[in-house]
Amino acid sequence: MWSAAPEDEDEAGAVAKTMIGRLYMVVVSRVSVELENNISSKQQNNSTLNPKQLRALQSLDIPTAKDPCIQPSPHNATICDSSSPFRQLVSLHLSNCSSDLSLSYTALKSLSTLQSLSFTNCPVTPIRFPLDLAISLHSFTCIHSLKHLTGIGLSRFVNLTDLTVSNVPVNTSGLYAVLGNMRKLRSVTISNANVTGYIPKHLLLNLTQVDFSGNRLKGKIPSSITVLENLESLNLYSNALTGAIPDNLGDLISLKNVSLGSNSLSGAIPDSMSAIPDLAYVDLSSNQLNGTVPKFFAEMKKLRYLNLENNEFHGVLPFNLTFMKRLDVFKVGGNSNLCYNHTILSSKLKLGIAPCDKHGLPLSPPPAKDNSSGGDSESDSSDYNDEGDDSNSKKEGHHGPNKVVLGVAIALSSIVFLIVFLILLSKRCG
Repeated sequence: MWSAAPEDEDEAGAVAKTMIGRLYMVVVSRVSVELENNISSKQQNNSTLNPKQLRALQSLDIPTAKDPCIQPSPHNATICDSSSPFRQLVSLHLSNCSSDLSLSYTALKSLSTLQSLSFTNCPVTPIRFPLDLAISLHSFTCIHSLKHLTGIGLSRFVNLTDLTVSNVPVNTSGLYAVLGNMRKLRSVTISNANVTGYIPKHLLLNLTQVDFSGNRLKGKIPSSITVLENLESLNLYSNALTGAIPDNLGDLISLKNVSLGSNSLSGAIPDSMSAIPDLAYVDLSSNQLNGTVPKFFAEMKKLRYLNLENNEFHGVLPFNLTFMKRLDVFKVGGNSNLCYNHTILSSKLKLGIAPCDKHGLPLSPPPAKDNSSGGDSESDSSDYNDEGDDSNSKKEGHHGPNKVVLGVAIALSSIVFLIVFLILLSKRCG
């Protein structure tokens, strides 16, 4: 039988050891590469979020947890869908952003699965939003953030159901330029945005909430606004609106809150408002509204806030104490021709209007108080006597006879003087 020489055995062993060593090095090398890759992307591999979107958040200098889908950061709320193997961001809310935050077009393009995007107190430099992201959004909120926006940029969010822009200047030719293509919109707030122009005559029928407060809108409130039968809240406070409140405002039967204060509206409060069953909040203050205050407010069982101050209403306030106590807030001061029935309401209510005389006219205010002792310098209806005109009548009855006696005495003195004068004159002539 043939057998290998000892030298051949040693050589074969050396070759085998060399091959095993090389194989070991290859395996170790591959394991090292895998470990290095795992270490470099440890946060991504530990996250259920799409790695591309995680990198996008990191590139925006947004602090993120190991898994933003499970552990949102304190100022950055994230919501993910349930897709696999990786989840996708569907909602991102950024608040109180650091000065290091910068928006990147590329990063935002990676977040095109977002349906809700919100910025609060993030005054970072704005950029043009990628079209894919703009189309995917259903909700967009920008409050005191992004420094400024454009109407053209906002108009690209064509699938929004909820738009909120507040305390951010919006450069636009008017509201219609922003809202004209948003066919699915249900709630819109564009407030304190320095928007000019007019309220669009045609707003979307599905709207339940409209807030255009704190702008520079002018012209009349279009009567066509009353076709919004689902509208629950209408806020046009602090603009430059003129004309009358639409007569058919009562067609807004779902309305709960209406704020038209701080404009230049004129005319009377329309009677049709009495047909709105669930009205709870009414602010018509600081306008030029006139006529009498309608009685129907007292019949609105859900009304809790009524502000009619600083207008030109006249006549007798038609409310009793029961109605007043039901309200959380009632303001009616600043209507110089309006007065209250002192037999029904006490001056202690401090309504800011005068009590009525027997003719239904405001009594003249009493003399100013001497406030040198440090008392309240503000004049109020509590300065009036609750007896109203009756007290004046009593005072007139008390002082009236003195005036008559004085008149008679003067007349008699004149007659006596005339007689004496004639006697002296006749003697002298004789």
